Formats: sequence, C-alpha cells, structure tokens
Amino acid sequence: MVVFTQKETLVKALSSEYKNDKIGFVPTMGALHKGHISLVAKALSENSLVVVSIFVNPTQFNNTADLKKYPRTPEDDIMLLKSLNEDIIVYLPEISDLYEETVTAKKYNFGALENEMEGKHRKGHFDGVGTIVSKLLKIVKPASAYFGEKDFQQLQIVKKLIEIENLPVKIIGCPILREENGLAMSSRNKRLNKIQYDEAAIIYKILKEVREKFESTTIADLNSLVAERFLQNPNLKLEYFEIADEETLKTATHKNEGLKYRAFMAVFAGKVRLIDNISLN
Repeated sequence: MVVFTQKETLVKALSSEYKNDKIGFVPTMGALHKGHISLVAKALSENSLVVVSIFVNPTQFNNTADLKKYPRTPEDDIMLLKSLNEDIIVYLPEISDLYEETVTAKKYNFGALENEMEGKHRKGHFDGVGTIVSKLLKIVKPASAYFGEKDFQQLQIVKKLIEIENLPVKIIGCPILREENGLAMSSRNKRLNKIQYDEAAIIYKILKEVREKFESTTIADLNSLVAERFLQNPNLKLEYFEIADEETLKTATHKNEGLKYRAFMAVFAGKVRLIDNISLN
C-alpha cells in the first residue's frame, strides 16, 4: 500500500505510474468503519485503481468543539484498508497541502438544496463540503467517486457541484450500512457511550415507523408522531425531522402523486450529533 501525504507527488504518480488505470475515488474524514469499507469495496469492483483520501476538513465544521473532538485514527484506517486490498492508494494530507495560505471555503450557489435541513442548522457547511470535494476531485481526477446515502443531502449537493464546475466524474451513491441495533454507521458513533449507543437505536425504529405509516397518515400527523416519540425518550434531543422531496429536498407539507419522498432526522445524544434518513415510497 502506498500512502501519499502531498498532492504534488500523488498527482505525479497518478499521471505517470497509474496513467492507464480507471480510478475510483472514496473521500473520507477517517475513523473508518464498515460503511466506508462498503464504499471502497464497491469502488474496487468497478475500477482498476482506488484512491481513498483521509482528511478532516475544517471548513465544513461550524462548531469548533466538534472539529476538535472528531475521531482521528489514521494508523488504524490504513491497516483496515490494507486488510481489504494492499493496492489501494491512500491520500493523507495536512491542512496546508490542500488549503495552502488561507483555510477558507469557496462560496457556492447550490440553490434550494443548501437551504434545507443541514443547511439550515449548519451555516456554511456545504460551502466547506463543496470546496474540499472540488479540490480532491481535481487532484485525483477519478472516473467515479463514491458517497454514502447516510449524508443524502451532501450526496445531492455533490451532484450539483459536479454540474456547477462541469467536472468529468460520475457520482455514485451507496446504501446506508447499520450497526446491529439499526443505528446508521458513522465515525461519530465512536464518541457515544454504551447508554447513548443503545438509546440511539430508537432513531432508526422511528424512521421505520414513519415509513410503515407514510401511505396512510398525513405528513402533519407524522411530524406530530415523531415529536411525541422523542418526548418519550428525553435523553435524545431531536434537532429536526423533515419529510422532503427526494430530488429537490424541499420540505413537504402534503403528498403529491409521482414524487419520491424521504424522511430526514438529526438528533443529539449528549453532545454527539447523529443524522439518518430513509426512503418512504
């Protein structure tokens, strides 16, 4: 396994030693888990070379405490990737290698996509996402890049980024992987204590209940149902629950025939913020 820490040497290798390879790319912030590995495995099955980046991007955090506490396990991450396939290329840069003089995000216009859910609650977050994804795609120049559907709004934002910057890469969304208790796999789960981990299982149970009742229940009543479920679980704080058009992410107040809907949720377990979503129809 080759680990690059500087973009210049990575670009040189990709344009010379690996110039004939079809490249699949999996951008991550490290603290890898089985969800990440499923993305890498899919990339390996569809490409002759896979590049995985490990970089905790500061410009997509609007909470400095969250940035400081974000789990960082680069040695373990590399060993995990090596156990999957020794030919994976890892890009593990310092902040200065990607941001150089100023650590700031580029301003994007993602339209209505950026003003819903995560955009409402994490100002500037998607500018940071767009900035780092653009930088990484221009360095790696992959044929395809792989993103998990747990961050479904981010997935839609990245697709819009490709359109805005006219980048020649296919964006592939991959299904959510879950813990045994149903909790969506996330690097943040490592920050949960045993009680929080067990209690957070209710997130997926509530989402499944919403899906089961979606056809027969109004959206207003589903919103009330979710609020009531969290009143019964005081150790978890619901930040938002929304049912939205899957394509536009616009919050839905009623159902229109022919549209696909998805339920989105953000919840605090102590100081750990968890997000999840589920397709409804």
